[in-house]
Amino acid sequence: MNDNSSSPVRFITRVVRVGDVPMGGDYPVRLQSMTTTPSLDTVRTVEQALRMVKAGCEYVRITARNVKEAENLLSIKMELKRRGCHVPLIADVHFNPSVAETAARIVEKVRINPGNYLSEDKGLLRASEAEMKERLRNRLLPLIRICKEHGTALRIGSNHGSLSERIMARFGDTPMGMVESALEFARICREENFNELIISMKSSNTRVMIYSNRLLVQRMLEEGMDYPVHLGVTEAGEGEDGRIKSAIGIGTLLREGIGDTIRVSLTEEPEFEIPVARMILQSAACPDESRCQRDKLREIRISGPVEYKRRKALQVGEIGGTKVPVVATNEPIPGHVIAVKLGELTDAMISSMKNDPDAVLIADSDADTGHFFQRSLFRRLTESRCLVPVIIRIRYPRMDEQELLIRSSIDVGSLLIDGLGDGIWLEAEGHSSGYINRLSYSILQGSRCRFTRTEFIACPSCGRTLFDIQDTLLRVKERMGHLKNLKIAVMGCIVNGPGEMADADYGYVGAGPGKVTLYKGRSIIRKNVDEKDALNALEELIRINGDWEE
Repeated sequence: MNDNSSSPVRFITRVVRVGDVPMGGDYPVRLQSMTTTPSLDTVRTVEQALRMVKAGCEYVRITARNVKEAENLLSIKMELKRRGCHVPLIADVHFNPSVAETAARIVEKVRINPGNYLSEDKGLLRASEAEMKERLRNRLLPLIRICKEHGTALRIGSNHGSLSERIMARFGDTPMGMVESALEFARICREENFNELIISMKSSNTRVMIYSNRLLVQRMLEEGMDYPVHLGVTEAGEGEDGRIKSAIGIGTLLREGIGDTIRVSLTEEPEFEIPVARMILQSAACPDESRCQRDKLREIRISGPVEYKRRKALQVGEIGGTKVPVVATNEPIPGHVIAVKLGELTDAMISSMKNDPDAVLIADSDADTGHFFQRSLFRRLTESRCLVPVIIRIRYPRMDEQELLIRSSIDVGSLLIDGLGDGIWLEAEGHSSGYINRLSYSILQGSRCRFTRTEFIACPSCGRTLFDIQDTLLRVKERMGHLKNLKIAVMGCIVNGPGEMADADYGYVGAGPGKVTLYKGRSIIRKNVDEKDALNALEELIRINGDWEE
């Protein structure tokens, strides 16, 4: 959140107690995940929670769909304690305030979504600003009082695609809408002298996720707030794609000094999320032990944009201008190619490139200096009004596949997400050119700069999920993975769909046991399709709309 040419300054937040594991302030960035078992199945949920804790999970989140499930959180908590596990529990609540109020008496933290917490109060659409605030306050006050009485923390979690009708009418489905949705709840809490708050801005769209979190911190600073920030790319999917999107979104913000707790949302078993989260934390150059060594400044300057605007560059062949970023290799690059390394870019070189319409600049760096060197280079070019197209080249030493994937996703993705770079050129010792090529295109897609195959948006599963989402996602990917420039969402329940799949072209959403509802965009096309027929029905829907490719 400085000029990004040196180690970042953290946004140092207030300390919030979540059981015996506080977050914020000088505490390390906390790792968390969410159970996927039915919340009324105490034994399975406890066993899964224990596996998560063994993997390094510091907070365990459990869905609570109704009061009965919220009450069963006590049984889960007692059984965990009986087995010697005292991990703080978080209740994940949507739609029903009474569920949140029940859970707040039991667990250490409750998560509510302001987009649907008051979903049944249609009067808010017609209310004046003063009436609206009073209605919100009256609905939130019982939960605040219970949280105060029981020492329970509260996460106010805005999600892209599940904003209230009232917020949508004012701001649209935008980062500004996400931020305002959360802050109007936070203001009421602060007025009631309740500040045990954590705030999150989540989206499956990495740009929206990053921009909304930057805007959140900016707005909190303007209003004198310093609440801890929870980071996550929701519905990231599974495998390489899920890891790349998570690394780009979470890693970019950690590198800028934003983030107090992180959750990687993979469509895999939750214990598999923790090693990925830890690697993102380390690769973002924010290892736990270094946090207290950073400058402790609250008045920080937001340097990253809060909306996408690509750096203007001349076009040389297929590079720059309005062309999508390229993947460069050792093949010849058109134009007059100029390669510079750290410390080599001079004012004379910049002046020469400004007068050379065929110049292409290769910003050449290694993994240790790459990110900050690249940021510094783009800043100098912008200040000099030099429009030379730039290829980001980073050379990595020998490392395993997953570490390379996460490191390069953060290094390159954090630049692309801000509109910087007309091409990428990765080199990595010990990895084939085929793998590097695939990884490069995946980073471009995860950064939303260039789509070369189907984009799958999939929730990580939880106790609300109405089918085997891991198996379903694999079957959908196998059938639809060849379709270019399409986004297909696979969602386990009505909470995640249709709202959370805001960017999807088509949706496959759990509607009940053994039933699926199909969407085109946000419109329901077919309701309650038998699960055994749903995949064929989705293909038929895509074909009817002319989006199928053989």
